[in-house]
Amino acid sequence: MNKDSKRLPNEINLIRRYLTWCYKTTKEDLDRIDRYYTQDRADQFILDQLMKDPKFFKEDDAYQSLVRDFEKYMVTKKENVDKKKFKNIEKKVLDPNYKYLSNRFQAIEKAIQHFLGQKELAKITDLYEQEMTKRILEAKEHV
Repeated sequence: MNKDSKRLPNEINLIRRYLTWCYKTTKEDLDRIDRYYTQDRADQFILDQLMKDPKFFKEDDAYQSLVRDFEKYMVTKKENVDKKKFKNIEKKVLDPNYKYLSNRFQAIEKAIQHFLGQKELAKITDLYEQEMTKRILEAKEHV
């Protein structure tokens, strides 16, 4: 803790909770866009693996169709997220909303470091990742 360590414990708790909330909500908004770029890299690897399957090159039209559908899905997903991140895709000019979210998130991380310290930033980051992973693992299929 730095010069703000003279704050009362309740003030520190309130600051911690507020900055944790800011971190979570802003990171979720940013991740709604950024995750698609990492998904694209993973999807490309998966597609490459599917296309290496000997079944793909045989006369299995149904398999080939499923792989091609996945490939089309990838392209559409990437085109849609590019529209959310970029104002001008060709020139890679960021959308103002994306730029704001990115800069806001960086400012929140700096605020956490300032008020609570580097260890607390690492703790909040870890808690966020644990929560997001927990949500994925606990998600139920609605059949």
